[in-house]
Amino acid sequence: MKKLGLLPRLLIGIILGIIIGTTKIEFLTRLLVTFSGIFGQFLGYIIPLLIIAFVAPGIAELGDKAGKLLGITAGLAYISTIIAGTAAYFVASNVLPMLIPSGANIGSTGIKVEAIFELEIPPIMGVMTALVTAFLLGLGIAAIKGKTMFDFVKEFQNIIEKVIDNIIIPLLPIYIAGIFAEMAFTGEVMQTMAVFGKVFLLVIAVHISYIIIQFLVAGSVAGVSPFAAIKNMLPAYFTAIGTQSSAATIPVTVESTKKNKVSDEIADFAVPLCATIHLAGSTITLTTCSLAVMLLQGTTLEFGQMLPFILMLGVTMIAAPGVPGGAVMAALGLLSSMLGFTEAQLGLMMALYMAQDSFGTAANVTGDGAIAMVVDRIARKK
Repeated sequence: MKKLGLLPRLLIGIILGIIIGTTKIEFLTRLLVTFSGIFGQFLGYIIPLLIIAFVAPGIAELGDKAGKLLGITAGLAYISTIIAGTAAYFVASNVLPMLIPSGANIGSTGIKVEAIFELEIPPIMGVMTALVTAFLLGLGIAAIKGKTMFDFVKEFQNIIEKVIDNIIIPLLPIYIAGIFAEMAFTGEVMQTMAVFGKVFLLVIAVHISYIIIQFLVAGSVAGVSPFAAIKNMLPAYFTAIGTQSSAATIPVTVESTKKNKVSDEIADFAVPLCATIHLAGSTITLTTCSLAVMLLQGTTLEFGQMLPFILMLGVTMIAAPGVPGGAVMAALGLLSSMLGFTEAQLGLMMALYMAQDSFGTAANVTGDGAIAMVVDRIARKK
C-alpha cells in the first residue's frame, strides 16, 4: 500500500469513506469517526512539538550562515511568500463565492455521527507559545553557538520527522476516510466534492500566474528573457510534481537555475536555502483552500483579518518538513489558533491541500530559480 504514494492512498481513503457513509454502514462509519477523533487529538498534541522541532533548528542554522546575501535571500523569499498569499486572497475572495453556492454549510443537516468513544490528548503548550519558544531557542543557539543545544534540537527534529513519516502520513488516509464517511452519512459530501475540483483548478491557475509574475520581475532585474527563463526551469517544475519534495528536487533546480546565467556560487547557495524558506506555491494553496473551507461553513474573512494569518504563514513555512504535505502540517496550528478551524475543517483542509501538493511544490521550486536570478544580479553589483 505504501508503494502507491500518498495521493493515491488519500483518494482511496476518500472513496472508501464515501462508500461506507453513503451505504449507511453505521458501525463502520462510527469506527472511522472514532479513529478520526483520536487521530485529530494526536495531531493537536503534535503540532506545537512540530513547530519547535523545525523552526528552532532552522533559525539556528540560518544564524550560523552569517552574511549580507543570506539576509537578502531570506528577505526576498519572505516578501515573495507574503505577496503570493496576498494575491491568492484577493483572487480567491472574488472567485470562490461564484464557485461555492451560497449557504453550502457543512454540518447543516443536523445529523451527527457519534464516536464509539473519545480520547483527549491535550497539547503540552499552545501554538503561539511553541512559536515563541522556537524563535527563542533558535536565536539563542545561533547567538551562543551552542553545539549541545543545537545537537539536541536537531535530534528532536529527527524524532518528529520519524513521527510524521511513520505515523501521521501512513494513517492520514484513514483519518480522511473517517471525515468523508461522516460527511457522506450525513448527506454533505456531494457539495464538498463539487467544490474540491473547482478549488483545485483555481489554485493551479494562481500558481502559474504567480510563476509568470516572478519571472517577469526577475527577468527585468537580471536582464534575461522571462519566458526563456521559465522554459529553463521546466525540468525542475516537472521533477517536483513527481517527487512532491523541494529538497529532493534541489539538484535539478540548481542545474535549471544555472541555465538562466546564474553563477555557480549563487545557485549552489540560494536554491537549497530557498527550498527551505521560500514556499510561495504552498502559501497560495493554503490561503485559497482555507478561504474555500470557511466559505463551505458559510463564513468569510476581510483582508485585514486574513493578513496576520498570511504574515505568520510566511514565517511558519520555515517549519515545513520536507515530506509530502509538510507545509499543511506546519500550518495546522495557525489554522486552528488564528482562523478557528475545527477538527473537521482541518481534515478538509488537509484533503484539499494534499490533492494538489505536487503542484504547490513545483511552484515553490520554480520560484526559487527566480529569486536566485535576483540575488545573482545583486551579488554582481556588489
